[in-house]
Amino acid sequence: MFRHFVLSLCVIAGTGGVAGAADLPAPQPVVEALPMPPSWTFRVVPYGWLTSLNGTQTVRGRSVKVNASFIDIVKESDTLVALMGDVEARNGPIALFTNVVWTKIGVDRGKVRSRALAPGVTGTLGTSIGLDIEMAIAEAGAAYEVARSGPLAFDLLGGARYWHQEADLSLAVTAGLDIGELQIEGTRAFARSGSVDWVDPIIGARLRYTMAPGHELLLRGDIGGFGVGSQFSWQVIGAYGFELGTYQGVTFSGVIGYRALSVDYTQGEGRQRYEFDMLQHGPLIGISARF
Repeated sequence: MFRHFVLSLCVIAGTGGVAGAADLPAPQPVVEALPMPPSWTFRVVPYGWLTSLNGTQTVRGRSVKVNASFIDIVKESDTLVALMGDVEARNGPIALFTNVVWTKIGVDRGKVRSRALAPGVTGTLGTSIGLDIEMAIAEAGAAYEVARSGPLAFDLLGGARYWHQEADLSLAVTAGLDIGELQIEGTRAFARSGSVDWVDPIIGARLRYTMAPGHELLLRGDIGGFGVGSQFSWQVIGAYGFELGTYQGVTFSGVIGYRALSVDYTQGEGRQRYEFDMLQHGPLIGISARF
């Protein structure tokens, strides 16, 4: 009887075990997480460009040679205003960029000298010559990363650069001077350009090198114009960015570098001739915000 009791317990236990196993849920297949597609990141850089000017400015056929450093402009200009900024959006190898520079400066006396007079203008000009320029430069385009080797990346870029200028050239009036259609205000004659606008197509390349986490070196070069807007233009930018910290998801970095931008633009003939053959160059400093 004891043997029958033990056997019954074994049968009951075995039956319950089989039933319990049958009630367990079937194991779910393992699903590997798919990689997240790249998302857009944005970088905004307000900066200052300490610009020097070297070249020739012609307004209504009157040309002057300009050779003024940033220090000269600050010391001698009664007008010095500048607004500058750079914005870039990146998604994987693709980047969209825009850059805006607006300045209003004046250069006087020894840093501007007479170069030539238009036909029909005779007489002697005094040493007091002044040049006031209001200028806006806006770039927009796209870049594509075509090669990468470790911390070094190489981009090709293309886009357009828009120029807007209004230049006033003031000349000292002396006895016996035939000034043609120049405007007279007091003892000075003014040649005013009015609004001058053009657009240059640009193509170029840039190198981005990550020296260490949070430290990046950038070198960019481009050429443009090709007779479509200006006769020719070129630009070189070298910059170093160093991370300062992160606040509420925004990474801030300091930016220092140097920028050189040259353009040769001409329109009109004779007393209607306007020419801006100028190299603008100088150090730049700014703050980058990336999010």
